[in-house]
Parts: sequence; C-alpha cells; structure tokens
Amino acid sequence: MNNREGKYSKFALVREMLETSEVVRKFDVSSTRRFADRLSNSKALFLSGEGSSRIFPAKRAIYSALKNGGPINIVTEGSTQAMEYKLDDYAVFGASNSGQTKEVVRLFMKIKEEGHQAYFGLTANANTRLEKLAIDTHVMNCGKEDAVAATKSVIEQGLFYDSIVHQLAGKELEGLDDLADAIEAALTLEIDPEIVEVLRNADLIYFAGRNTGVVEELTLKTNEITRKKSDFLEGTYAVHGIEEVMDKNEVVIVVDPFESEEEKFKECLVDGVGMQVVAISSRQTSFPTIQIPHGGDYKDYVELAAGWNVLVEIGIALGIDLDKPVRARKVGNEYFVQE
Repeated sequence: MNNREGKYSKFALVREMLETSEVVRKFDVSSTRRFADRLSNSKALFLSGEGSSRIFPAKRAIYSALKNGGPINIVTEGSTQAMEYKLDDYAVFGASNSGQTKEVVRLFMKIKEEGHQAYFGLTANANTRLEKLAIDTHVMNCGKEDAVAATKSVIEQGLFYDSIVHQLAGKELEGLDDLADAIEAALTLEIDPEIVEVLRNADLIYFAGRNTGVVEELTLKTNEITRKKSDFLEGTYAVHGIEEVMDKNEVVIVVDPFESEEEKFKECLVDGVGMQVVAISSRQTSFPTIQIPHGGDYKDYVELAAGWNVLVEIGIALGIDLDKPVRARKVGNEYFVQE
C-alpha cells in the first residue's frame, strides 16, 4: 500500500498505518522513566485492557521478557476476568485508547477502593475517567485515530511497555530509526497479486505462529478490516486436531514459521486438507512467502505491519470501506456514569 494512489489514500486507516514509522521514530524513551522508577521494587507486572490495547502490547512484552530473561514477571488478562484476581503483589497497567473503556474503568475502580498502591493508565486521550482513577497515566503521542481499527496506537503501546522493561533491566530502547525503516518497508511492500487473490477468495483466514500477540492481533484485524471470519492458531496448534474440520477453501497465514515444523504443516494442511498456506517471514519458506525485513529484536513490530499491509490489500480487492465496519465500534464498550 502507499499514499500516492487514491485507492489507498482515501482511507484514514491506510494513512494512520503509514504514520506508524514516524510514531516509532519519534518515540520518547524518557517518557517511561518515571513509571520504571515506580516499578523498580515490584516483582510482577499485570497488563490489562481490551482488544488491540492488550493483545499485541501485552503479549509482546511477555514474550520479550521470557525470551531475554527480563527482570520482572509479566502477566496479562482482560479487565473483567482480572477483577476476580488478587492483584496485591502486582503493579497494574490498564491500557485504553479512549480512557473510557468500561472493563478497564471498573477494574481500576475496584483496585483503588481496595487501596492498591500501584496502578497506572495508558491512553491516547487526556482528561479521561481512566486518568482520573489511576495513580499516574501516560498519554501517548501517536495522535487521534479516525479509523475504527487501532493501528499506530498499538505500536506505541508496545514500545511503551518495551521501554519500561528495558529500563527495569538497566537498558534503553535502541535502534528505533532502523525499526521505523523496517516497518515502513513492510507497510509499502508490494504483495504478490496471486497471494491477494487466494486470500480474497478464502472462506476463512487462519493465522498461525508464536504467541507474541502478532497473529492474534492480525486475527482481530482480519475481522475489522476484511470482514472475513478468522481464527488464531497459537504455535503449532494448526496441526494438533483442528485440521479435522478445516476446508480446502480456507487459508492459513503462518507468521515466521518454525522451520522445523514446516514439513508437518505441509503434510497436514496442504497435502491432507488441500488448503493453501501462505507465510509472512524474513526468510523464504517452503510456502508462498511475503518476505519482509527482519527487524532484529523488534521483528514482531515488522511482522504486524506486514500483516496490516496484506489485510488492506484484501479489503481493497473486496471493495470494502476500510474505515467503516458495519457493527464494530471505535470504543467497544464505553463506560457511562449513571446520573
């Protein structure tokens, strides 16, 4: 996709996606230091929120901390279920772009009433109900999103948590200019028209891959952007039973496939079901591959951007208004004060 052709530039969604590289380039790592300082004595971090404000930012932080041996245990859950948990030993972050998400507001009302000592907000808007409840709140700099599907804000939320985890380990985020370049390349990469056609005609699009938040977030975005049904297949779940009900008219997009498992995917899904498998990866795989820059330690951000690119191409091929889903709303479940 690009901003030069009218079929792309007329959509706020595309414009906001393409602004992501500058969001990364301008991210201020110093903005997270006061939160890292507050968390310096915490042993565990609980990241809550709903939908896109939680899936990629929280799960990417967990994956990174586990992979790199982070200094703090990180857990995530939706805010309504979190109300059933004993969170006394956790520093809690609630992410809500609107600052008005009902589930997050209720969770913060509860833990405030219980006298919790460390609960913080992450929003894209100032002077919200969440900001009034939280001990401290970071208001992001990505700017307003007009499209229903959250995009650039998701990346900034991810960087915010990433920066805190780095600072707790005595480090700083580095290489953000290189990451911005890689994201821009992934967003503007020309997608093979044959792959777009396969995906356009699919009855259902599965996303498979690591539990980094990337494939789960792309599953949600598939619903919002292409209006197609989609499913999230964590890890190698795609070859552990679900193939029994898969159909040749469905497609699996596997993100950064485990090289050791490619043959099994081919055996079970391509040969067994008769369906097509497409890969998004920095290397050429044994499947038709959308090849992207690697991104180093930040490869998850690049993979997510590449997935957005693919979904935009599908949506445009289907003639969909990318900015206006029929049922989905910008604020999924808004908190209203009963007068």
